[in-house]
Amino acid sequence: MIDEILSDAGITTVLTGIRMPRMNSITERWVKTLRAELLDRALIWNENHLRRALGEYERHYNLHRIHRSLAAAAPLRARPQPLEPDRIERLTMRRRDRLAGIIHEYHHAA
Repeated sequence: MIDEILSDAGITTVLTGIRMPRMNSITERWVKTLRAELLDRALIWNENHLRRALGEYERHYNLHRIHRSLAAAAPLRARPQPLEPDRIERLTMRRRDRLAGIIHEYHHAA
């Protein structure tokens, strides 16, 4: 029944693997993070707006957002190298707003 409803909306159902107990917990954690960082803070107008917002959040999540389990690295980026003490004294940061200011990304200025 639910598969039919999802397929009518253009959503493909993906079955979880057999004997993969962590798969469900990883997905639940990602959905919780998505909801807390994006969906609870944004008013979504329609399906196209939702798709754009999810795409932008996915890029942020995989390319910029740090993850504690990855030693403060993003999944698709290398681990950051520690800064030298002299560089910390003259550290300049730049902020980039995403999704109309809901998400902020910070980069070292060159």
